[in-house]
Amino acid sequence: MEDREASLLRKVVAGDRTAFSQLVAPATPRLLATATRVLGSRSEAEDAVQDALASLWLNRHRVDPARPIEPLMTTISLNKCRDRLRKRKAAWFMGFAADPASETVASEEPSPETMAANGDALRRTRKAIDAMPVKLAEALILVAIDGRSQREVAQLLGTTEKAVETRVYRARKILKEKLALD
Repeated sequence: MEDREASLLRKVVAGDRTAFSQLVAPATPRLLATATRVLGSRSEAEDAVQDALASLWLNRHRVDPARPIEPLMTTISLNKCRDRLRKRKAAWFMGFAADPASETVASEEPSPETMAANGDALRRTRKAIDAMPVKLAEALILVAIDGRSQREVAQLLGTTEKAVETRVYRARKILKEKLALD
C-alpha cells in the first residue's frame, strides 16, 4: 500500500473529512460503475455508493490503516447493492413495484440509433443476469465486466479463487443458455 494512502487512512480514522474525500475520490467512479452494473440503474447505484461511503465514514474507527481501502469500499458498496436488490424483490413480491427482471439498464452514452439496435439484446442480457443467483451475478460482473482479477474478486467476496472461477463459469453458461433460448 502506498504511504500516501496509509497517511490518509490514519487521518480518516482520526476524523479528518478532507482526508476522507481525498481517499475515496479516486475509487468512486469504479464503485459507481460496479454498482450500476449490479443494480441496472444509475440513480440507485449513486444512492448505494453514497450509502456505502457514509457507512465507511461512520465506521472509520474500525478501519485498519495498514490495509488497502479499495477492497473494503468495494465490499461495502456490494453489500449496499445487495440490500437494494433484496428490497426491490420484496417490493415486487408484495405488489408494490414492477418485476425487477423487467427493468432495463439505463445508459447515458449511446445514441438513439444505437439504443434501438442494441436495446433488445441489452434487455435480454440484463434480465438473464437479474435471474441468476446473486453470487453468480456478482462474480460475473466483477470479473467479466469490471475486469478485476479472480484473486481480487475472491478477496472482495471472501471466497477462494477457484470458487470465483466456478461462479463465473456457471454464470456464463447460464447467460449463454438463456440468451440462446430467447
